[in-house]
Parts: sequence; C-alpha cells; structure tokens
Amino acid sequence: MTRVLVTGGAGFIGSHFVHHALEAHPDWQVTVLDKLTYAGNPANLEDLEGQARYRFLKGDIAIRRDVQAAWDGGVDLLFNFAAETHVDRSIGDPEGFIRTDVYGTYTLLEEARSRGLRAFVQISTDEVYGSVPSGVSREDATLLPSNPYSASKAAADRLAYSYHATYGLPVFITRASNNYGPRQYPEKLIPLFITNALDGQPLPLYGDGLNVRDWLYVADHCTALDTVIERGTPGEVYNVGGGNERRNIDITGRILDHLGVPRTFIRYVPDRPGHDRRYALDCGKLRALGWTPRHNFEAAIDDTIRWYAAHRDWWEPIKSGAYLEYYRTQYRL
Repeated sequence: MTRVLVTGGAGFIGSHFVHHALEAHPDWQVTVLDKLTYAGNPANLEDLEGQARYRFLKGDIAIRRDVQAAWDGGVDLLFNFAAETHVDRSIGDPEGFIRTDVYGTYTLLEEARSRGLRAFVQISTDEVYGSVPSGVSREDATLLPSNPYSASKAAADRLAYSYHATYGLPVFITRASNNYGPRQYPEKLIPLFITNALDGQPLPLYGDGLNVRDWLYVADHCTALDTVIERGTPGEVYNVGGGNERRNIDITGRILDHLGVPRTFIRYVPDRPGHDRRYALDCGKLRALGWTPRHNFEAAIDDTIRWYAAHRDWWEPIKSGAYLEYYRTQYRL
C-alpha cells in the first residue's frame, strides 16, 4: 500500500485530488492534513468518512508536531497543496502567507529530509512568473512575482528545489494556471461571479476587465500530478496549463449569459495594486510525458455554473458573517 500525505486536502484543489487519488489508485492510502482555515471546508471530504484508505487530521503544516503526527506510519508520496492563496488577501495581510506558504513548506521539507519519502510534490503557480505581455512562460523563465502571494509561492518553490539540490530529496514542482470547477471558495473570480449572479448581486470586475488568465479544469490538474510522479524527473519543474486564455470580461459575460442575467450587473471597481495583466504557460515539457487536458473549456465552465446553481447548500452558508464583511470592504460595495 502506497502511503500518501495530502496537505491542504480540505481545500478546493486538494479535495479534488484526494477524491481522484482514492478513485484512481486502489493501492493508495491517503492522509489529509488541513488546518481548516476559512477556505478549508470539511464538507468537501465528508463523503469519504469511514473509508478504510482515508483519514483526516486537523493540523498546521507550520507546526512540527502536527506534521510529525501526519507522518506516523510513514509517507511515500507527499502533495503539498496547503497554502494561503488569495492575492487580494495577501495584499492586505501578507504575514499569514509567509508563515504558511514559506515556513510551512520548510517544516514539511525538514520532516521529509529526516524521514525520507519517494516523492515530494510542491504545488506552485504560474503567478511566480509575473505578468507576461506576450508569448508564454517556460519553466526556465525568470521568476518575477509581483504580489505577496506569488512571492510566497516562488519562495516555497525555490526552497523545495534547494532540498533536492542540497539533500537529494526527490522533489517535483508543478506550476499550474488558474483552476476552476466545483467546490471552489467563492472569493475567486469564477465562483464569486456565479454565486453573485445567482443571487442577483453585482459582479465586481477589477479595472477594465481585460486581464487574461489561462483556465485549467481542476480534474485535469489532478491527472497532471499523476503524470509528474509517474514519468517526471526529480528536481524538475512542470508547467500545468489548460490552454484556455480568456479575458476576465469574457469569463464574466459567459457566466451572465448562461444564467440569463443582463450585462448591467457588471460593476467595474478600482483595480487592485500590482494586478498582473496576463499569464500564459508553455506546457510542452509536461505534454511530452503524455499528459493533455481532457476537458473542453466551454463544456466544463457550463458544468461548473450548473454545479453552483444546484448546490446552494454548499456556498450560501459561506457567504455570510466574516466573508460578507471582507467582501464589502474589498470591493467597497
């Protein structure tokens, strides 16, 4: 039995990977370590409770004893999804990003170095490259993170690599583009705009809405990680992109059109500081290993919209209390 530790497994991408891992790998035993911050939702994993190959531990990757507890029984594969991830929040309060994204990764690497494992997969982001006015970013491009979130991820990314170069730890680094799909916390663009449209609320669009992102369906991200550990080389970086560059205004329009909501619900708000104009990835290195995204963007975004429409019980409790206070402050609505 392969012993797998998934940190941040109650979050959006992490929970999808946990489900994927248990379904695609009958010989994997999965432990989730999650701090259950505001974006970590136990409901994302509740259907797995009682399964023999799954266990959940509440804990913080920046606390050594919590990491040691998760290591009991051994770890063969570690997938580090645990991170503070929202750029807007990092601008207002960078400290938590440094603690979790950088120091937390250090704590995991130290435990892995002392105990050993077969693969340490550091989940990074395309945002470490900074804005890309034209062309695409290859894995050897200069890192130019422009906000505290992307800077914390770049630091963790390079720290993980240093443990490979210095100590021989079998580290794999993936840099993924913007993920979307069911169960994403509704502060990110797609779930925020879907749920606002469903509630008849304005959609706060930064600046002129012409910022470009490459969109990756979360299930395709999961299969990419399989490819990396099965066919990749330790110490290497692999870009993971969906090949779906879209302007934010176009994403917004598609959501409104799908739900039959008029474009007058778009509310342009002042742009955030350091807002990168465009991200774009060259994923040839990963595709050479045999991976390709399977989901058509138009079909998958429509499926995602339908999921939120059918699962108000998942997101309505979230969009209240502290969330609502943060939302009104952030967008001045």
